[in-house]
Amino acid sequence: MADSPHVANGAIVLLVRPDQHASTRSLRALRRLRKTSGPLHGGTANVAAVDIRELDRRALATLGAVIAQVGPDQLRLPTPCADWTLHGLLRHQVSENRGFAAAAAGVTGDLRAWDQGNLGEDPYQAYLDSADAMTRAFTEDVLDRSVQIREFGFFPGRVALGMHVLDCVVHGWDVAQSIGVAYDPDADLVHYSLKVAARIPTGAPSDDRPGIPFAPAVEISAGAPALEQLLGLVGRRPTAS
Repeated sequence: MADSPHVANGAIVLLVRPDQHASTRSLRALRRLRKTSGPLHGGTANVAAVDIRELDRRALATLGAVIAQVGPDQLRLPTPCADWTLHGLLRHQVSENRGFAAAAAGVTGDLRAWDQGNLGEDPYQAYLDSADAMTRAFTEDVLDRSVQIREFGFFPGRVALGMHVLDCVVHGWDVAQSIGVAYDPDADLVHYSLKVAARIPTGAPSDDRPGIPFAPAVEISAGAPALEQLLGLVGRRPTAS
């Protein structure tokens, strides 16, 4: 997961650079989302009521359905993630799944656990194996237990899973864009991810807020579908491809 959360007063804060060119309309839309979305730590009633383990399993399956369509000759294609080819993006996601599984099992202080994404000869099978490992690791008792997410600190398991849902939904679109296939995640996955993404504050990074998880928010037309709103909040341009 490329996301870099910062802990402020017990809540997760995801950090991005301010977009000096973002339209007033986009910023107003972001403020409206934030008004209806409580802090990630604990969450509002509608967020807290979600079965986050089931939501994450479906997010993994949604991303997996796109990865299943990747051919071996497509692994060097570029992706909307500027730093990654498709191979790099898939390796990243497998590494993240393995890292989350290790965190749920109680591994702390070992960043090597977050860099175990060996795709081997079959990237899709590597993804399935990593997704299964993560699902099995995040048992019910992990949800309220503190887990260490990379170098970013310790968070309740349910908060960590919310971050992972967002990552899967967004990267599903990234993969689909790379290989030119349709992408239509379930509405509740998109809306939940939108609530998580809406907590991304504007403001320049600083010594105590070093992480930049996504590109700056981009302008999305008023009344755009929820998926396009989500993509705009995490710096994607859904109509550009």
